[in-house]
Amino acid sequence: MAAPLLAVFGIGQTELIILCVIILILFGHRLPSVMFSLGKGIKDFKHGLNTQEEEPEEPPTGKKIDEKKSAETVPADKDH
Repeated sequence: MAAPLLAVFGIGQTELIILCVIILILFGHRLPSVMFSLGKGIKDFKHGLNTQEEEPEEPPTGKKIDEKKSAETVPADKDH
């Protein structure tokens, strides 16, 4: 028979309830903002996964870099 996970840590039901009440008392006023932030983070993460799948993967080419460098380089005057 497998032992419950909480029994492995030596925490019973009574201790767990007391711990939850203490956490609720200490952090009760922050819970709405924490849950909002957690939900927003999960939503953004899922959105990031979906947008990554929609974009085709194109290997980077050196042409764009070379074109930018050649456009930025200004030939020096030899008269200086």
